[in-house]
Amino acid sequence: MLEPLRQGLPPLDPAAVSDAASCALPARYEAVREARHFTRRTLDQWDMGDRFDDVCLVVSELVTNALRHGLPASTRCATGQEPPVRLHLMRWTERLVCAVRDPSHDSPVARETDDFSAESGRGLFLVDSFSDSWGWHPLAGALSGKVVWALFRLPRPGSGPHAE
Repeated sequence: MLEPLRQGLPPLDPAAVSDAASCALPARYEAVREARHFTRRTLDQWDMGDRFDDVCLVVSELVTNALRHGLPASTRCATGQEPPVRLHLMRWTERLVCAVRDPSHDSPVARETDDFSAESGRGLFLVDSFSDSWGWHPLAGALSGKVVWALFRLPRPGSGPHAE
């Protein structure tokens, strides 16, 4: 099955970021819906609405995993705290990265399953299937926890189906 990639993002020049957006997500499962709405608005602003289905599915899985596996039980019930999960969307000329930060230091684990009708346990398989690559890395310094990311390749400007 899948081996989580413990690595940083592929080499991307931070100075070449075309657009970036992020949102804090509360420690409740309704945050998955909020993440989808945020992703829809952001991709529409970036004129990338045609990528919404694949990106939204991956964002939903990453946020669900962060809420389900990346938070201590006490955090899910606490109110009035800094939201513990954050979604970042970053676009380069030919790449889009979705990254979800959570406070856990535990590696994401892809479960072995042959039951593709199961209600859960397929999240990282879906992330792997719908993105071009994915991985994770621990945070250091003032931020603790980890970031799980997925990368989508974008067509070169002028090479899409509407290029002349």
